Amino acid sequence: MEEQRYLSVSALTKYIKRKFDADPHLQNVYIKGEISNFKQHSSGHMYFTIKDEKARILAVMFSAHNKSLKFVPENGMKILVRGDISVFEQSGQYQLYVKSMSPDGVGDLYLAYEQLKKKLEAAGLFSAQHKQTLPKYPHAVGVITSPTGAALRDILTTIKRRYPIAKIIIYPALVQGTNAPKSVAKAISEANSRKEVEVLIVGRGGGSIEELWAFNEEIVAESIYDSDIPIISAVGHETDFTIADFVADLRAPTPTGAAEMAVPHLQEIYERLWNQKNRLTRTIHEQVNVEQTKLSRLAKSYAFRYPKKMYEQKVEQLDRATERLKRESTKYFQKKNEMLENKWVQLKKQHPNQQLAIARNRLTNSEKMLNRLMQTSLKGHTQRFVSVTATLSALSPLKIMERGYGLIFTEEEILVKSRSQVTVGDHIDVNITDGILHCKIEKIEERQGNE
Repeated sequence: MEEQRYLSVSALTKYIKRKFDADPHLQNVYIKGEISNFKQHSSGHMYFTIKDEKARILAVMFSAHNKSLKFVPENGMKILVRGDISVFEQSGQYQLYVKSMSPDGVGDLYLAYEQLKKKLEAAGLFSAQHKQTLPKYPHAVGVITSPTGAALRDILTTIKRRYPIAKIIIYPALVQGTNAPKSVAKAISEANSRKEVEVLIVGRGGGSIEELWAFNEEIVAESIYDSDIPIISAVGHETDFTIADFVADLRAPTPTGAAEMAVPHLQEIYERLWNQKNRLTRTIHEQVNVEQTKLSRLAKSYAFRYPKKMYEQKVEQLDRATERLKRESTKYFQKKNEMLENKWVQLKKQHPNQQLAIARNRLTNSEKMLNRLMQTSLKGHTQRFVSVTATLSALSPLKIMERGYGLIFTEEEILVKSRSQVTVGDHIDVNITDGILHCKIEKIEERQGNE
């Protein structure tokens, strides 16, 4: 009878849920706030948190209601919603079942996140060229996180399981709250100054945007950028992105993932070494077999079986080569001597005295030929001159005058060929063979017929 007074958890939760559902003040409640931890399930349902500066409430918007939304909800977005407050029986948590939603501007934190992201990206803090390569086999791994958080336990467990030979050095830091950014930046600076580790894991477990905000501060981003040690960012869950993730050399989806990225798996190294050993052993055996085959072939070769015959054969080849060398040398020197004699003959022909004698002979022959040509040419010209002289003599007016003719000239010494050139009373000169007759025209008569 005493046990009947105790309620089960499910019965109590169901009773509370009915109380919520029966309360008219919890139906059609209008709420405004900022979205955080937004997630849309593959079924289409939306799960998120609505919060303000002092409180938060879980919320769900089923696909039947969110299909009518004309925008996609995002973290940091301020919204106006209408819905019912009820209890989710499995967890016993009360939550808001949203029926309608409209945007009410962007949240302050989200807006600050976007502004800082754009600023640092423009300054080059996200540049891929600045990213450092993680060491393959680090001797020491540094972890910057809360010493009491679950993230540290996950990292330690993973590293010890995968690569127990690595030394782990913890640099405690606040990862939440007002002093968290300075604490994280100081830890990164300390790790760099101490130079104890080869890679750093910086991060924390999951949470809301407010809880992860330390890793969205500029001081943390600059510390990561200035670090000489490669840094893996491991903040929150896989869907959480912070400024530290963009600046870090590598981003891990979770702290466990960061530990897996920081160190190799020892078993994988063993397997890789074992495979390399097997390949090396197999290669050596194959090479030995090849060399043994070559050795066996050489041992069975004619040279090893009959070395004396090979020697005698080589001696004979040497004798023949020597005879051939002597014969070819003799021919070669004979040919060169013949070429030398020919060159000597050509050289003597080209000697200046020889060339001078040849030139003198050529000059003498040229002179003789020139004299002959001159005599022949002179004779020919003389004959032509005599012929022309005879012709000129025959045609000379003097010869005509010797036959009784004369030449008549006017006073102006113009040869008179026609009676029209003179008039009665003109003085004329008549040239005959032995002198000149000065005459005066008394009368001019015209010749009749052929008289």
